[in-house]
Amino acid sequence: MHNFLHAAATASAPSLILTEVNADIGTITLHHEAKRNALSELMVQEMIQAFEQFKQAGVRVAILRAAPGVKVWSAGHDVTELPEGGHDPLSWQDSLRTLIREVELFPGPVIALIDGGVWGGACELVFACDMVVATPEASFAATPAKLGVPYNVTGLLTFLNVAPPHIAKEMLFTGRPMTAARLERQGVINAVVPTEHITAHVFEMARTIAHNAPLAVGVMKEQLRILASANAVSPADFERIQSLRRVVYNSRDYAEGIQAFKEKRLPNYHGD
Repeated sequence: MHNFLHAAATASAPSLILTEVNADIGTITLHHEAKRNALSELMVQEMIQAFEQFKQAGVRVAILRAAPGVKVWSAGHDVTELPEGGHDPLSWQDSLRTLIREVELFPGPVIALIDGGVWGGACELVFACDMVVATPEASFAATPAKLGVPYNVTGLLTFLNVAPPHIAKEMLFTGRPMTAARLERQGVINAVVPTEHITAHVFEMARTIAHNAPLAVGVMKEQLRILASANAVSPADFERIQSLRRVVYNSRDYAEGIQAFKEKRLPNYHGD
């Protein structure tokens, strides 16, 4: 039994996450089911603070999860916070980008424990974790194409570092959910474990890692991060990528996608 503690609660604004540190293992639990654990600016900032607290506490392994039994692990970006047309919705300063860098640079492994649906930007957050364990009911849907959002280079690289190109393309182009079982077969997630056993399974994995030499584990994690991102892109190609993205977030389709989401209707895209 774990005694989850509020990470940054105040009397006027309860925390959107719960945290616990127990024997070198830190747990972050998404705790805003009313908004389907959407990755709002406030929630993301609380998660970033929690990872910083874990570093100060000497946590060797972090676990990222939602409350047991949720139908939606996270709905991804809070779309109401995305900028209107003419502004990059997924810039370097975007809060989710900052959180993903925290996960990648955290000195110990981060394990995602997934029970429920993972949507949109939450897919990238989960795939940025070092290991992913899910229940059979879990599913993953990358939805930028449904919203007309131009994904950025670092986000696409996260997908390509964990999924075969054809699987990454199917996820990104269709926006349809993929089951945990299918992604396990593709090597995208580590294991599918029944709901009643998944917490014990993940904590046993975390304890095994925590008992190993933390400096060796941390250095190997950083080496793997550097190697995974060692993709040469010429300045000209990078500029072309950025110009292509600008075409999308300046388009009428982008404005239509955001507006349709806010109005809870299907978008009507014209390709301009």
